[in-house]
Amino acid sequence: MPDTFDRSRRGLLVIGGTLTLAAALWPWSAPAQTSGSKLRVGVIGSGHIGGTIGSLWVKAGHPVFFSSRHPDELKDIVARLGPMAQAGMVAQAIAFGDVIFIAVPYGAMPQLGNDYGDALKGKIVLDAGNAVAARDGAIADEAERNGIGITSQKYLPGTRLVRAFNTLSYMIFAHEANRPEPKLAIPIAGDDAAAVGVAAQLVRDAGFEPVVVGRLSDASRFQRGSSGYGQAVSAAELRQKLSLAP
Repeated sequence: MPDTFDRSRRGLLVIGGTLTLAAALWPWSAPAQTSGSKLRVGVIGSGHIGGTIGSLWVKAGHPVFFSSRHPDELKDIVARLGPMAQAGMVAQAIAFGDVIFIAVPYGAMPQLGNDYGDALKGKIVLDAGNAVAARDGAIADEAERNGIGITSQKYLPGTRLVRAFNTLSYMIFAHEANRPEPKLAIPIAGDDAAAVGVAAQLVRDAGFEPVVVGRLSDASRFQRGSSGYGQAVSAAELRQKLSLAP
């Protein structure tokens, strides 16, 4: 289970003109990948999901700052991954990242927004959380009622939020990354076309194929318990299951 968590904004000039193309394509196709640019990623919650996906990004050449409440416990992962990986507190990860990847138990979302909301504003944030009633309490009912994308945005206002990497276990991600074609599909959704374009790049760089499902309101189509959740399939198969255009 991912750990719960502990401002400076960096310009996203490295993302460049490709994001303009992404906006032009939205929502009819997956936004274009930026041409080889490397993004600094801050990971909040460096357990199974955060550690696995963050490691894949390091291997793809992205500098990654892993964080948790107990950063001393992250020494092994940093040692294993080498100089492109760092570890520390959540505030450091947020200051470090062009993009923030959140992989914490969903019940921590209100506290995360309360403690770090100002620092996160304007950041591209990839949210991999799943709301589990037995663990997360009332917020799970809220996510079920309103949709998890809308709920996450409520608690992280001002962020450029994209839902991603929530549908499968870390073991599947670790085993299926960079497999031969067809790649494993990762559904994503967001209201900011440029942020979705960056998320799509990072999905590809981790060794998967992004499938843009739609806006944050459409993230309910692949939240826990939905038809798009738990689908270890190709992009073509996932589009078919969700009745998306090929």
